[in-house]
Amino acid sequence: MKNGKGKFRTVSVLLLSAVMLIYISVECLFDDGTAKTFINNSYIPASLNSGAQNVNYEATEQNPKSSVAIENNSSVNSEAQVSSKPTAAVGDAKGKIIDKTISPYSTGLSYNSVYIKNSSGLSVDIKSLLSENLKFKIDKASSPQVLIMHTHTTESFMTEERDFYTASDQARRTDEKLNMVELGNIVADKLNAAGINTIHDKTMHDYPQYNGSYTRAAKTINSHLKKYPSIKIVLDMHRDAIASGSDKIKVTSNINGKKAAQVMLVMGSQSGSVTNFPNWKENLKLAVRFQQTLEVMYPTLARPLSLTSKNYNESLTNGSMLLEMGTDANTIEEVKYSAELVGNALVSLLNTIN
Repeated sequence: MKNGKGKFRTVSVLLLSAVMLIYISVECLFDDGTAKTFINNSYIPASLNSGAQNVNYEATEQNPKSSVAIENNSSVNSEAQVSSKPTAAVGDAKGKIIDKTISPYSTGLSYNSVYIKNSSGLSVDIKSLLSENLKFKIDKASSPQVLIMHTHTTESFMTEERDFYTASDQARRTDEKLNMVELGNIVADKLNAAGINTIHDKTMHDYPQYNGSYTRAAKTINSHLKKYPSIKIVLDMHRDAIASGSDKIKVTSNINGKKAAQVMLVMGSQSGSVTNFPNWKENLKLAVRFQQTLEVMYPTLARPLSLTSKNYNESLTNGSMLLEMGTDANTIEEVKYSAELVGNALVSLLNTIN
């Protein structure tokens, strides 16, 4: 009996030692004094790790999206993540992915290939906006003309084509090959190749802290404007999120026989509670021209332009636009194709503003 008790004490000490080692290892992860949560080896900032992962963009950060959990893919090979064959089992599904084309043609406000969903309460004359001159011209010189940036840089997409999604399908990632940075690269390359000097800022304004993204993005924009007063256009590229109950909606259009994610211009205005946006019509004059160019070159690629009572940092210039690229249910390949089309259309438009 005495030997039996000794063995029991030995096993207990060994177990206690193992627990202490694990505890010490975990504590080392918290040396910076912040509360951190790790899910599947991914760091989820405390400010983003809440029970309700679907956050209304309009109510939080002026952003029409959902899902704020971020997957840190710094140690993951992005190329290995993109697959043409489903790697998840149907039994893991949290909901369906529904493929839908949102027609621009059913909107109440339209003129000459421009379609607007107006929720601002303001009266808008598309014909006048198209006919009025812009306050700037694009100069194909050495100085930067366009700034591409991302208020919510980590917004990402599905890595494979599926009709369902699982808990592992993160809507936000730090991997630049799978988030907004990849799309910004494509558009910036198109513009620079056409001789339109473009800067692409890849700062992650929404990581590790989501709240305050627009404030941080404004500092980035102002920094570039101060350094390069030649900048005429600021394009803030995002992605949307649309849900129907537990199901997610992906928005697509068939362009030249290939599936592309639909895009949407979101423009703010001085209306409702917004009082610091006197130049909103200048931005809208550019946006309706871009909407028209997208529709003429690639019919149905663009959803109706959304005019809202928001600011979105668009008051910082006379050429600011926010562009939504697909939703979190679209695949990365679909939105990359859309980025190519957007780049083509933007080059075509800017070539006329000289």
